[in-house]
Amino acid sequence: MFKKSLTSLALSLFLSTFAQASVAEPVKNVVLVHGAFADGSGWLPVARILGKEGYNVSVVQEPETSLADDVAATRRVLALQKGKTLLVGHSYGGMIISEAGNDPSVAGLVYVAAFQPEKGESLLTLAGKNPPASKAITETTDHYLYLKPENFHADFAADLPAKEADFMARSQVMTAAAAFNTPAGAPAWKSKPSWAVVSTEDRAINPELERFMAQRAHSTVTELKGSHAIYASQPEKVAALIEKAAKSLSQ
Repeated sequence: MFKKSLTSLALSLFLSTFAQASVAEPVKNVVLVHGAFADGSGWLPVARILGKEGYNVSVVQEPETSLADDVAATRRVLALQKGKTLLVGHSYGGMIISEAGNDPSVAGLVYVAAFQPEKGESLLTLAGKNPPASKAITETTDHYLYLKPENFHADFAADLPAKEADFMARSQVMTAAAAFNTPAGAPAWKSKPSWAVVSTEDRAINPELERFMAQRAHSTVTELKGSHAIYASQPEKVAALIEKAAKSLSQ
C-alpha cells in the first residue's frame, strides 16, 4: 500500500507539472513598428487602448536608413521585453517584422496593411506584382523617398481629418531608397502564427496584393474599409485584432 501511495503521489506530481508546462505563457508584450513615410506617433491611439487592457506596449522608431538598420532597431526593442512578444508592423514595417520576428522571444506577428515578403523578395518586387493607385512617391537627390505632401491625404490617410493628415505629411520620415530594393531574408511567418489586416481602400499598397500576401502566409485575415493609415483612423478595430491575436497565443 505504501509503495502504491508513493507511486500515485509521484504520478500526480508529474501530471500536475506537465499540465502547468502545457499552458502557454501569456503574451502581454506588444511591439509596434511603423512603416515608411510615417513615424511611431501614429500608433499612439492603438498603444493607449492596449495599455488600458494591461499590455506592455513599445513603439520602435526605426531610422529607415536601411532594412538591416531597421531590423536591428526592432531587435533592440525586443531585447528589452520580459517574456513573449507579439510583433506588429504597418506597411514597410511588415518587411521589418518578417525578419526581426525570427527572434525566439516573438510568439506571433500582426501585419497591418503591410508587406509580407517571401525570402528573396524586395518591397519593390512585391509592389510590382499589383501596383498601388498612388504615384506620388518621390526621390531626393541623395536617394531618399517621400510621399508628396499634396498627395498625402488622398493616398495615405484619406479617412483622417485633413489637418491631421497634413501634419503627418510634414512630419513623415524619409526612407532610404535602397531599403525598398533589399531582398528579404527567411520570413518569420513561415514558422510562427500571423494575422493580417487588409485595408480595402488602400492606395499605398494594392488591397489585392495585401490579400495575396496574407493568403500565401496563411495569416488570419481581417478586412477593414479604410485607408493605408487604418491603424490611425480605426485604432479600436486594429487594437481589438491585436488583442485577439495575443489572447489566442496565450491559450
